[in-house]
Amino acid sequence: MTKRAKELAIHEKDTGSSEFQVAQLTDKIENLSKHIQQFKKDKHSSVGLLRAVNRRKKLLDYLKKNKIDSYKNVLSKLNLRK
Repeated sequence: MTKRAKELAIHEKDTGSSEFQVAQLTDKIENLSKHIQQFKKDKHSSVGLLRAVNRRKKLLDYLKKNKIDSYKNVLSKLNLRK
């Protein structure tokens, strides 16, 4: 669990909340982006990157629709732009 994910977790053993999942996906996206810059022909990882980006987008849309305060908090803590 990363530092950013710990900040957004609702409780100590939180792994399922939307906020936590967005933080985890953000870390995964950053790692895959670095990997793909180094290994441009790795198409399998680029598909995984697209899946992670789309999943994060869906989770952020859910937060925006249902928990606007939490949505704004996530965007500011993870330095995401929307």
